[in-house]
Amino acid sequence: MEHILVSDLMTREPIITKPETNLLECAKIMVKKSTGSLLLVDKNKLVGIISRQDILWALVKQSKMNLENINAIDISPRKILTIKPSATLDEAVRKIKMTKFERLPVVEDNKLVGIITVKDILNFHPEIYPELEEFARIREESKKLKLIEKAREKDSSREGICEECGNQDRLYNFNGMLVCESCKNS
Repeated sequence: MEHILVSDLMTREPIITKPETNLLECAKIMVKKSTGSLLLVDKNKLVGIISRQDILWALVKQSKMNLENINAIDISPRKILTIKPSATLDEAVRKIKMTKFERLPVVEDNKLVGIITVKDILNFHPEIYPELEEFARIREESKKLKLIEKAREKDSSREGICEECGNQDRLYNFNGMLVCESCKNS
């Protein structure tokens, strides 16, 4: 893998759109082209990237607004991680594992020349599947833990037995323990 270059495996004509394309159109393009992301390009220069998750986030968080009124560039991350076509496949795998991104735009001289994805790498080098599978499992577990923590914070009061005084009462999450209001305030 150390002698294989990103340029050997990358997709040379990634699916792109203009930064001012609205999210509804982006979603339509993603469905039509069966892709999970779009690269935002202005005059051959990569200016952003959006994924299905970004559109879903916008749909949930900005539900008062219509998807036709939000441009792709408005929800694109400001910092875009890229890789050069002359980088080795080892470098690409390290970057993917380190950043937990499933795709890296390939840029040379500030111009988009392609994209390399986990799927491209696995199609060429399936032996690293366990390594990347572990990375995906860890990422999924991290997401689940964050959701559980958010749910705990949201549902901070419920009936039960106070871990501090042992009384049956409405409980609150306080310093990692479920305590009644009187124990919480003392």
